[in-house]
Amino acid sequence: MSATGSVLLDTTIVVAHLRGESQLGEKLGEAEILYLPSMVLGELCYGAHRSRSPDKALAQVLAFLRLCMTVAPDETTAQYYGRIKAELAAAGTPIPDNDIWLAALALVEYRVPLATRDGHFAAVAELTVVAW
Repeated sequence: MSATGSVLLDTTIVVAHLRGESQLGEKLGEAEILYLPSMVLGELCYGAHRSRSPDKALAQVLAFLRLCMTVAPDETTAQYYGRIKAELAAAGTPIPDNDIWLAALALVEYRVPLATRDGHFAAVAELTVVAW
């Protein structure tokens, strides 16, 4: 899938980009809108605070944030989160809670693909994943 259009970003993509993977810069630059979920921002800030150079890492995160539209779940997303989590539990394929929120945001709120390197998103029915 092409990067053209809008995309919701998973932590794995942003971290890889911040670590200098040049092909990601090109793909991110082609996207119309980069949606950055608040839970991804939280994970990025957590990682920055735990790094050897927290100030530098936080500055990188904040610089990247200027390229994105930060998004957060609402009541509709929460309802869909519950549905996805129940479906995954029934199928015996649980995934981390933060990732269920990402799937719900991509599917319901913004109706965009999710850019990730985590294979467990394949367990979420109807979710379009771009594996950058």
